[in-house]
Amino acid sequence: MCGGSSHVRARVRAATLGRVSDASWLPVLGLGAAVGLGVAMPLGAIGVLLLQTGMTRGWRTAAAGGLGAATVDLAFAVVAVLAGTTVTRLLDGHETTVRLVGALVLAAVAVHGLLTTLRRRPARPRADDGAATVAARGPLASFGRFVALTAVNPLTVVYFTVVAAGLADRLGTPARQVAFVVGIGAASAAWQLALAGAGALVGARVGERVRLTLALAGYLVVGALAVVLATRP
Repeated sequence: MCGGSSHVRARVRAATLGRVSDASWLPVLGLGAAVGLGVAMPLGAIGVLLLQTGMTRGWRTAAAGGLGAATVDLAFAVVAVLAGTTVTRLLDGHETTVRLVGALVLAAVAVHGLLTTLRRRPARPRADDGAATVAARGPLASFGRFVALTAVNPLTVVYFTVVAAGLADRLGTPARQVAFVVGIGAASAAWQLALAGAGALVGARVGERVRLTLALAGYLVVGALAVVLATRP
């Protein structure tokens, strides 16, 4: 009896330890969140455009754009965890081409935005014109726009892949891999939504002239980032 009782206690203890070890994905979730913030927080072209969209188009449109950017970050994280070093090998030697394509896209966005803003500047926009513009570039269009803009920078996959490779010993189970990816996506979405909210808050508190000036400044920053991206060695 005593031996049987010890055997039962040993099995219960093993099951308990198993449940505790299953919760080891929690630190990996936090690790993924830190990695996601490391990608999202530097205020690059996407962040500037999100702020500008919030100021000129409002919270809903900017939030949809932020979720579009976060969706791409999430997809890139999935690719990095599943594909591993294969992605790095595919992009190896093509960094310059990828960088130049990204710079051209950013430059096109900056030029188009500057021209559109300058055309709006001389005349006072009417309420029906504003409604038509928001309808033409509503949340769905904003989501697609930011998905496309974020996707032209596949070097983010390399960043995620390098980090995932370095953490291979901590991502050994499917639960941990899922937690890592979810952490990245959640952190990226939270930051992008914060930028969208900040832009919308500023836009609601300033007049039309100030909004247009800030929009011009934002597109100039995007243009400068395109130049830096194209000329970076």
